[in-house]
Amino acid sequence: MRRLLPDPGETSIDELLDGYHPFESPPAGRPFVGANMITTLDGRASIQGRSKDLGSEVDSEFLVKLRRRFDAVMVGAGTIRAERYGRIVRDADARAKRERIGLSPDPLAVIISGRLDLPFDAPIFTCGAGEVLIFTSSDQPVPETATPTRVKQVNGPIAIEKVLGHLRNECGIRAVLCEGGPQLFGQLEAADAVDDLFLTISPELVGGEPSPRILEGTLTEPRRKRLEELLEHDGELFARYRPRR
Repeated sequence: MRRLLPDPGETSIDELLDGYHPFESPPAGRPFVGANMITTLDGRASIQGRSKDLGSEVDSEFLVKLRRRFDAVMVGAGTIRAERYGRIVRDADARAKRERIGLSPDPLAVIISGRLDLPFDAPIFTCGAGEVLIFTSSDQPVPETATPTRVKQVNGPIAIEKVLGHLRNECGIRAVLCEGGPQLFGQLEAADAVDDLFLTISPELVGGEPSPRILEGTLTEPRRKRLEELLEHDGELFARYRPRR
């Protein structure tokens, strides 16, 4: 992996993330929010509904190791259905390293699901490890799951600001990583709540039927970002952006 900005030179994912501790500086009233997204050259965020099929092995490694730096990982219902998540941190050595830097062994899995239409047979619910917290406006019962699962029911549409406030004030979450989908990322951006955007640009043109962009929804105005880092591996670009606040 080559670092293009800043300080061009050879690097690695471990070197890049060494010392990255977003949980050390949460903003007032909410967790530090990171987002990890991927896009093709023609602006697609998924192929047949799956973002996993866009990235390389290096992108997958980056995602797995980035997860290890956050108290919680947050996803929307569509992402859970499409990707069928399992245990967030599967490697035992990685869980031990999390403890050494002041994190719980397993990140809290946070799912945003208005209608509660979730695949409760997915590995994240059947593995029995970690914990799941679901925010929903549905009053439907949740089936028993091997993985401990809590539900936070809200009235009306789910306000992302209130989700973040609950995570910080009621759950003690200091840093949360959003892995999509585009609607959830759009809600976070509309609330100006994204502190770090990790964006992988896949060197592919896929064409075909329209698919979502990395951000869906409405912003009151364009949101200009500041480029902090840019890396490259085999034509794939890895960028980190921060807001211009």
